[in-house]
Amino acid sequence: MTASVPGTAAEPASPVPPLQVPVDLADGLQRATVILDSYSYTPQRLIVQAGKPVELLLTSITSITPHNFVVKDEATGLSIERDVSAGKTVTVQFTPMKPGIYTFYCDKKLLFLPSHREKGMEGTLEVR
Repeated sequence: MTASVPGTAAEPASPVPPLQVPVDLADGLQRATVILDSYSYTPQRLIVQAGKPVELLLTSITSITPHNFVVKDEATGLSIERDVSAGKTVTVQFTPMKPGIYTFYCDKKLLFLPSHREKGMEGTLEVR
């Protein structure tokens, strides 16, 4: 018979901390790379400053499955939808004007299957 020892259970993996996107002093752009993998984004949470342009390099590391990056908030005029083919990198530029928390996601799906978003492929854009 074995006794269980308190505190020896596997610790859950710590979530990736949010990325505070730095402002490039040379050109004023807030630049970051976002990795698109099988049903996930890394980092999953981006923090940017309002009123300053943002440039995201969206890099898909999947070998077959295409993804996209969608942020839509009609009230603030934030409307981004960019496709990223498997194994490719695309650039998206925008300037968020209104502070808030916005969800980005992948809405790709195969017929009769859940969308990538339904499988957990979403993240948060926090505008401060």
